[in-house]
Parts: sequence; structure tokens; C-alpha cells
Amino acid sequence: MTTMFRYPVFPILPDHCLDQGELREGLPRVRSIMAQPDYMDGDCDELIKPKKLINPVKTSRNHQDLHRELLMNQKRGLAPLNKPELQKVMEKRKRDQVLKAQKEEQEAHKKRSDLEIELMKRQQKLEQLELEQQKDEEEQENTPEFVKMKSNLRRTKQEAEEQEHTT
Repeated sequence: MTTMFRYPVFPILPDHCLDQGELREGLPRVRSIMAQPDYMDGDCDELIKPKKLINPVKTSRNHQDLHRELLMNQKRGLAPLNKPELQKVMEKRKRDQVLKAQKEEQEAHKKRSDLEIELMKRQQKLEQLELEQQKDEEEQENTPEFVKMKSNLRRTKQEAEEQEHTT
């Protein structure tokens, strides 16, 4: 049987390497999509049997050390950091931006003029006054109702007495 390339589909092997039931009407029997190799039987010494290739990565010392470390971490329950490369790059870029911003702020603080320093002091004083006013308002809002009423009564009483004295 030949293919479109004029080569036989199955190689012709010596008679002692073929199974007796394999030939039927001159055509080999197909067991699956791929042909079963004849050298697996072990009775044909003429064929060169393939050997498993050595993986140079697995035999390297670095790979063995890394594999041993991963196995020990797995036994301990420590998972390796499995961050994608993009995420690592983005985190590094963000750290660099923060450090750069901090350096710029420090340089800006060092190079302030006397006018800027004086303006900053005045701004801080105004902010402190505003905070004190807000605290006073909050204290007045948080006082109980009877205390507010008592102060209102005192105020009206004082106003009434002042009116009597003036008239």
C-alpha cells in the first residue's frame, strides 16, 4: 500500500519481527490512528531502540535547589509569591513615583523664601482659629437642653433688668 508520496505506509520488516496475526490479505491491521511500533515487543534486535533524552534543565544544580526549596515551602504551607510580571512592574513604578514625589516635597521645603514661610505661619494660625470656633459650636450643640434653656432664661432676665434700670 502506498501513499501519494509513493512511500509505503508501514515499513517492511523482516519476517521474524512481525506478528503472525498482523497481516491480513497483504495489508497490516490498523489498531488505532497511530501504528503500534514493532520494537516494543523486544524480540527484534535489528532495530535501534530509542533512549530517553536527558533534560539539561532538570540536571542543573540551580533547578534541583529551586525544586527542593519549593517542596520544603509546600510542606511548611508557605506559598511562593505568584505575582504576574506586569503587576510587579506596576508596583515598582508606583513605588518609584511615591519616592520621587517625597524627594520633590523635601526639596520644596528646603527652598522656601521668607515670604512663603510667613504666609504659611499665618495660614496655620487661621486654621487653628477656625478649629477652635468649630469646637466651641460643637460643645454648644452637645450640651443638654435644660442647660440651654437655663442660659436663655438668665439672658432674658438680665435683659429685662437692664431695661428697667434704663427707664
